Amino acid sequence: MTDTENQRAGFAAIIGAPNAGKSTLVNRLTGTKVSIVTQKVQTTRFPVRGIAIEGNAQIVLVDTPGIFTPRRRLDRAMVASAWGGASDADVVVHLIDAASHIAAEGKEGQAADRRSAEDTETIIANLKASGTKVILALNKIDGMRRDTLLALSQRLFETGVYSEVYMISALSGDGVDDLKQRLARSMPEGHWLYPEDQSADVPMRVLAAEITREKVYLRVHEELPYSAAVETTAFEDKADGSARIEQIIYVERESQRPIVLGKGGQTLKWIGQKSREELTELLDRPVHLFITVKVDPKWQDSRALYAQFGLDFDV
Repeated sequence: MTDTENQRAGFAAIIGAPNAGKSTLVNRLTGTKVSIVTQKVQTTRFPVRGIAIEGNAQIVLVDTPGIFTPRRRLDRAMVASAWGGASDADVVVHLIDAASHIAAEGKEGQAADRRSAEDTETIIANLKASGTKVILALNKIDGMRRDTLLALSQRLFETGVYSEVYMISALSGDGVDDLKQRLARSMPEGHWLYPEDQSADVPMRVLAAEITREKVYLRVHEELPYSAAVETTAFEDKADGSARIEQIIYVERESQRPIVLGKGGQTLKWIGQKSREELTELLDRPVHLFITVKVDPKWQDSRALYAQFGLDFDV
C-alpha cells in the first residue's frame, strides 16, 4: 500500500485523431485491457477511464474518442465527448501517429494518412483557439529514422501549442515509462480517487458491450463499416456465482443481419464464444452470454444507447 500522506491523484486526457493509438497507449499505461483495440478507426465511443499507478500517484486516464470532422449525430457526440474529456483533465497528451503523419506529407501517403493529418490540424487549431498547452507524444516511432522524427517534432512544436515532446511506441512500450512518470508529476496532491486494485471505472454492462463490439469488428470489419452497435440489455448475478448477460447487436439494414449471423449462425457463434471467453476471464467467473441481432435503421438516434456510453445525445 502506498503512503497516504504524500498521495497524488488526478486526470490525464489523451486526445488525437482516430487510429493514433490512444487505446493501445491507455492499455499500456494501465497494464490491463480497458479500451477496445481494433484496426477500425473510431472504435472508442466514450471516455474509458483507465487507472494507472506510478509511485504514489494515481493517474486516471480519460481515453477520448478520436477527434475528427463530424458528419453524423453520433460523430458530433463522440467529438464533443473527446473535447469534454480534455477540458476536465489536469494534463492533456496529444498523441500523433508519426509514421502516418510523415506519409501524409509525402507522395506515398494513403487517403487515411491524409485524413489523419487533417484531423491533427483541426486539433492544433482548436488548442490554439483555447490557448491550451499540452504534451505532444509522437507514437508508432518503430523503425523510423531519428532525423525524420526530430524534423517532425520541430515542425509541430513551432505551432506553439506544446509544452514538451515524447517519442514513444505504445505497442512495444518504448518511451512510455518516461511519459508515465511525467503524467504522475502532473497529478495534484490528494487522496486516491479509486481503490488500489481497480484498473477502470467503466460500468460492467458497458465494458461487456464493448468487448462484444470488438469481436463483431474483428470478424466482419470489411463488410460492416461502423454500422453496428451493441447494447447489454440484462446483466444478472446467478445464485451459483455465474453471470447471465443478454445483449443485442444492432445493424442498420436488413442486408447486414446475415453478415453478423453468418452461414448457419457460425459468425454470431464465433463472436459469442470469443466475447464469453474474454468476459469469463475479466469477471473471473462463469459467464452465460445470449446475443440476438436486430435491425434498427435508427440505432444512431437511440437516446438509450448514447446514455449507456455516457455520450450527450443533444450536441
